[in-house]
Amino acid sequence: MYSVTDPVTGVLVEEVANSTDAEVRDAVGRVHGGYAAWRRRDVRERAAIVARAGELFAERADELARIMTLEMGKRVSEGLGEVGIVADIFGYYAEHGPALVADEPIEIKGGQAVISKGPIGALLGIMPWNFPCYQVARFVAPNLVLGNTILLKHASICPRSAAAIEEILSAAGVPRDVYVNTFASSRQIPAILADPRIAGVSLTGSERAGIAVAAEAGRNLKRTVLELGGSDPLIILDTADLDETVNATATARMRNCGQSCNAPKRIIVLAGLYDEYADRLAKRVTEYFVPGDPADPATKLPPLASMAAADVVAAQVAKAVEQGATLRAGGNRITPGAYLEATVLTDVTPDMDAYAEEIFGPVAIVFRADDEDDAIRLANDTPFGLGASVWGTNEERNRRVADRIDAGMVYLNRAGGSQADLPFGGIKRSGLGRELGPAGIEEFMNRKSIRLG
Repeated sequence: MYSVTDPVTGVLVEEVANSTDAEVRDAVGRVHGGYAAWRRRDVRERAAIVARAGELFAERADELARIMTLEMGKRVSEGLGEVGIVADIFGYYAEHGPALVADEPIEIKGGQAVISKGPIGALLGIMPWNFPCYQVARFVAPNLVLGNTILLKHASICPRSAAAIEEILSAAGVPRDVYVNTFASSRQIPAILADPRIAGVSLTGSERAGIAVAAEAGRNLKRTVLELGGSDPLIILDTADLDETVNATATARMRNCGQSCNAPKRIIVLAGLYDEYADRLAKRVTEYFVPGDPADPATKLPPLASMAAADVVAAQVAKAVEQGATLRAGGNRITPGAYLEATVLTDVTPDMDAYAEEIFGPVAIVFRADDEDDAIRLANDTPFGLGASVWGTNEERNRRVADRIDAGMVYLNRAGGSQADLPFGGIKRSGLGRELGPAGIEEFMNRKSIRLG
């Protein structure tokens, strides 16, 4: 069952029945059937439709932000910001997509050849709730330009976002059998992946979901992109303004109520700054990130996406304290609703669960590093490898540290973010493949070698 439950109150607003097995099979048939005509359309026509979709997302930004606030508690300002990134993504692929899929001439021994860049077929997208529009956009926009068709299964708490996205794409001119939303359940995913009419799958979600989907995709030889969890390190080497650094890093951690895969979850501070930084961070999150109504523009800390999510994060914090961590700020559940105080933990050691697991909520863990080498050791001592950031006043030193971090993305003097023209993705248990930028259109591309003579 798909459902909308207001995380501010915990009140059930709407329920939507799952698609039946027959409806799911019909949806697969539709996107498979729509592929032949869509791939034959001139890439410039597909790009024009994608451009129009970006415009329509921007036009409906207020509505989409309100839906996100109701479904998963996102602050209105953050919802508007998310839709702005969505419009940028559609605009980027509309503008640059035709060039990115153009034939690539190559010289070969004894002749000439081209690499023809084309689609591979109907794709399944499995999307999460934390960024209901953005996550869909970065999968859908490049693949529509490339010529693939899309069957989209959204998160079970986001049926209104799912329906609105389908409406916008249809209004932009995407044919009804090129993008199809399905209210499929997780139970139905293996059958979809086993269907020979589905050529690939992209999932953004938890590590556990990624393992399950990767196993089914591998069993059925389907091309796969996985964007999974992260426990991103943020290394502070030095600073010219500690208050500015504290405020910027606190904001980065608490963005989207801490529910972002590439948020800086582990803050690693060199010993000379550690004590003062930890004290000021605890003060900042306590005084500034006060829980409130996400529909109120003044609110800085909204609820988590669901009561269950808030309970899980609160339990992780409690477990860390039970195992010996120091609670420097917050940690308390607030009811009614899915609220948790902004939280700071210190003295987390490798024998504690919180050291290696992802905490998907408004919780910062601060570590002391003896020196630069120790900071890098701590940064890399994780099963994840999505993103990282390095903060310091020496550009050469920052870059040197960045080169030694095991991650798919590293940002200097800014926390991990996202933009349309910059590839996004990780290594280790953070997933497979890349989205956004030039790389984002290549994951489900057939790079066909054609020898000319």
